[in-house]
Amino acid sequence: MMKLSRRRLIFSALGVAVAVAGGAGGYWYWLTHAANTGRVFTGLVQGVAVGGFDPVAYFREGKAVEGSPAITLDYEGATWRFTSEDNRDAFKADPERYAPAYGGYCSWATSQGYLAKGDPHNWDIVDGRLYLNYDDRIQERWRKDIPGFIAKADSEWPRIVK
Repeated sequence: MMKLSRRRLIFSALGVAVAVAGGAGGYWYWLTHAANTGRVFTGLVQGVAVGGFDPVAYFREGKAVEGSPAITLDYEGATWRFTSEDNRDAFKADPERYAPAYGGYCSWATSQGYLAKGDPHNWDIVDGRLYLNYDDRIQERWRKDIPGFIAKADSEWPRIVK
C-alpha cells in the first residue's frame, strides 16, 4: 500500500476540489445559461414554449397553468400549449399581447446581457406584459427595480437574441 505524504495528500485534495468545482461550475453555467438561443426559449420541454404552460392563463386566471398537448399553436418556431381553444384563439389573434417578454427567457438575465431559462412559476405581469425569471431568488432581485431591469433588458434583447 502506498503511503501518502502530507504534500501529496494536500495536492490530491486540491485536485479533487478543482475537479469538483469545475464540474459544479459547468453545471451552474448549464443551469443559468439557456441551451438554445432562438427567439423563444424552449429548453424546459423540447420545442415547447413556456415549459408547456398556457401564456394566456397568466392574464385570465392570474396563475401558471399547464397547457394541454392536445391544444397547441405553432408560433415563432415553438409549440405553445393552451388550456382551452378559447385561450389558443386569443393568443393566435394577438400573440404579442400574451407571449412572454424576451421570448420567455429570464428577464433579469436578459437585463444583464445574457440568456438564461425562464421558469413558468416565476412570473410577473407588468404594464400588460408577461415576464418570466429564472427562480425565486432572481425574481426577488428583479422585483427590487422592475422598471430599471426592463429598460436594460429592452436594450440588451436585440443584441443577444439570434
